[in-house]
Amino acid sequence: MTRFGLAVAAYLVPTFALGFVWHLVAFEDYYRALAMYRADIIVPLGFLSMAVQAVIFALLYERCFAERSGSWLARGLAYAALGAILSWSYTTLAVAAKNVMASVPDYILIETAFTLAQWIIVGPLTALVFERWRERGTASA
Repeated sequence: MTRFGLAVAAYLVPTFALGFVWHLVAFEDYYRALAMYRADIIVPLGFLSMAVQAVIFALLYERCFAERSGSWLARGLAYAALGAILSWSYTTLAVAAKNVMASVPDYILIETAFTLAQWIIVGPLTALVFERWRERGTASA
């Protein structure tokens, strides 16, 4: 698998797994009380959305963070901060602004927590993919 493919997977795999468990298992009752989801959630559309995001975020990391100075962890956390703010704007604020739900503050709270958990995983993991690939290239040079 290529470095870019691994970076896509570093976003897609944890985001899908965490998102599925978070929204449909661990906090299912919380989201049901918000009364904002359809009864028959279309998981493949959610996965497709995440796949598109994964490609875009992998490109963002590659172009804006991969060659920055500092440790791989510092790059990963900087990327996580940007990714979290951007994601939060379209998965939390925009959804709260236009969807009917029982409590906007409760939705903002739970989705903010999800976004933070997601990016605490995705940011460093993506940076680690690029770091390992860099080390691999250096070792073979």
